[in-house]
Amino acid sequence: MAAIITEKFRVHNARQFKEDFGEADSSTYVFIGRSYDWADENNPPAPSNGVGEEIDAWADMLALKKVDPADVSHGITRYNWTSGTTYDEYSHDYSATKLSPATSKNNLYEARFYVLTDEYHVYKCIRTGRDENGTVVGSINKPTGTDVSVLFEGTASDEGGTDGMPYLWKYMYTISASDTIKFVTNDFIPVKTLGAQTEIFGTHTNGGLNSSADNDSSSQYQVETNAVDGSVLHIKVDNPGSGYTNGTYSNVAIDGDGSTGVCQVIVVSGGLREINVTARGTGYKRASIDVANISGIGSGSGGVATPVISPPFGHGADPVEELGGNFIIVNSRLEFAAGGGDFPTDNDFRRIGLCQDPFAFGTTNRSTATSMKAYNTMTLSSIGSLSVDDIIFNASADGAGVGAARVVSITGTSVSYLHHANSEGGYVNFANGETIYKIGSGSIGTINGAPANPEVAKNTGRMMYIENRGAVTRAADQIEDIKLIIEM
Repeated sequence: MAAIITEKFRVHNARQFKEDFGEADSSTYVFIGRSYDWADENNPPAPSNGVGEEIDAWADMLALKKVDPADVSHGITRYNWTSGTTYDEYSHDYSATKLSPATSKNNLYEARFYVLTDEYHVYKCIRTGRDENGTVVGSINKPTGTDVSVLFEGTASDEGGTDGMPYLWKYMYTISASDTIKFVTNDFIPVKTLGAQTEIFGTHTNGGLNSSADNDSSSQYQVETNAVDGSVLHIKVDNPGSGYTNGTYSNVAIDGDGSTGVCQVIVVSGGLREINVTARGTGYKRASIDVANISGIGSGSGGVATPVISPPFGHGADPVEELGGNFIIVNSRLEFAAGGGDFPTDNDFRRIGLCQDPFAFGTTNRSTATSMKAYNTMTLSSIGSLSVDDIIFNASADGAGVGAARVVSITGTSVSYLHHANSEGGYVNFANGETIYKIGSGSIGTINGAPANPEVAKNTGRMMYIENRGAVTRAADQIEDIKLIIEM
């Protein structure tokens, strides 16, 4: 049995996941952890998809910060416009037998059919440039402008020569400065749908289905509003055929289930060379060109042309769906000792991740705190030679019944730590009045008062994402901008 999970299903899952961040009964946190070295610091281990990996992530966790819904976006692969690079044209019918012209992909969403320019404008490629032989050429003229209806066309002499066809581009949207800071990476860019059309779900104010999002005066809003369902922007020459009469044939009807579509057919050397859309029409879901019945074209044969059907509701109506926004980008900024000191600045970290709906410590209630520490803290009478990542004990020698821990932060005489197994595999809590030892250094100091518990209940909630990486060094005057890319 042949079956496929469609791109729309992936985008739907991404949308549902994104919506979780804004639900009143859900709390999702970014966390950091693992302050000590990997076995090979240059090659962090790939996380395994299992319970053991989750337990390790909790054991090494340092702190968590709740993700604000405004810090989550759909994402798509980043394709920078670069002079001389070939790009795929948008088409509704890529398959195993109809590959994309530039990258030879068998489906649209793996093709390189849109670009980001250095002005942070995003354009969809409507037509790939070709020379007079139909060979794909590189794009030389960078698409510019934010016109919502006129296509940007490259210069023929640059892109395909005077007898070829230059690139055609459709402006989609511009990434704002704030979204650039939050969500743009070397490999991904954000994408959103405002919901200007009532039939399309959007994230802007009143952008839900059956309502039209408020006009934010952006160029993207105008693009979405002006999109025409079933319009034809490009007609592909699949086979030029032969034996036709050379010339330009205007007012050729685009046949199908839509209306008012018109094109111009150019015949060179007896074959179909180029077909230009002169009226885009509306409502097409099936469309064709009857080459044989074009008045005056002669008795040639074999010419095949395919009108390219627009996405549902038109080009630009729903950028998330159109461009395949099945990635979610999560941004979290750790500013200095974020969370009122929950995030240590005197140690590094090597693991980041997402945890959904963890409990507050000592309860079975979902935490709603903006940040939480995941370590214990004790106050010592003295610090001595103690350093972060040292292993400490409540006895002069390791063994059964001995409490052990790894130091993760030191502030004055306050020591933050994560419990560690003793030599017999046991985990023992520290208590007021105990003497703390560091092997090789003797006693360090005495615990003054009961140690403070973490703010999060370990091993609760759902571990949604784990990433192991090289060490990230923190400092008191430093800001870490964490971006997580999650593919559905």
